[in-house]
Amino acid sequence: MADIEAPEDPIDDKPMPLLDHLMELRRRLMWSIAAFFVSFVVCYYFSNRIYFFLAQPLADVLRAQGQPDPHLIYTQLYEAFFTRIKVAFFGGAFIGFPVIASQIYLFVAPGLYRSEKKALLPFLVATPVLFLLGAALAYYFVFPFAWKFFASFQSPNGGGGVPIELLPRVSEYLDLVMKLIFAFGITFELPVLLTLLAKVGIVSSKGLKRYRRYAWVGMFVIAAILAPPDVITQSGLALPLIGLYEISIIAARMVEPKPVEV
Repeated sequence: MADIEAPEDPIDDKPMPLLDHLMELRRRLMWSIAAFFVSFVVCYYFSNRIYFFLAQPLADVLRAQGQPDPHLIYTQLYEAFFTRIKVAFFGGAFIGFPVIASQIYLFVAPGLYRSEKKALLPFLVATPVLFLLGAALAYYFVFPFAWKFFASFQSPNGGGGVPIELLPRVSEYLDLVMKLIFAFGITFELPVLLTLLAKVGIVSSKGLKRYRRYAWVGMFVIAAILAPPDVITQSGLALPLIGLYEISIIAARMVEPKPVEV
């Protein structure tokens, strides 16, 4: 009797009862929660340093504009405490994301074909890298220009001898910084999303080219929604998004299914 050839693209999964699947899901959830909790505790311990790091661009701008001792204020007794909680949550989610993403992959990987695993791996690697690039762009490029623009409305002499001075609250500043970092990080995942859609045949490089002009307008609309209402910040988000869209067209052309010749 001839040997049965092994499939060229096997699934490594083994039959598993529903209860075992639920136990596996529980194990992955526990690892994810543990990773986030440990990251949260560590970030809470270093929350002051993390906040000082996030506030450094604003401090540099204020010093450059003649404030030798820039500082932030809080006006409610519990505001500083909850700000530290937000910082710890922000840092915990940021640091724990790779572990959480790996646990999701380990849960779904046994049900994937070997070729699907190879195709999915580059997307898993690119996702945190692009998020970090977006966050770095916001912190090192957008923040200094945006904070300089907003701080320029100070008036040390003021009208009638009443000075107008910027005294940002710690919670409001942190909310703005987190919003911008997450906005830049998430929008920088555009190539991953469009390339993955092209990989499964939902979109094509020709379609992305055809709707390019509408996509460019959409980038500025997205920037207007996510960024503060100033041209510098909005352009700092919209222009990189347009560049990423063009990169997505090239990536989609490389991975999209080729037409079958008859």
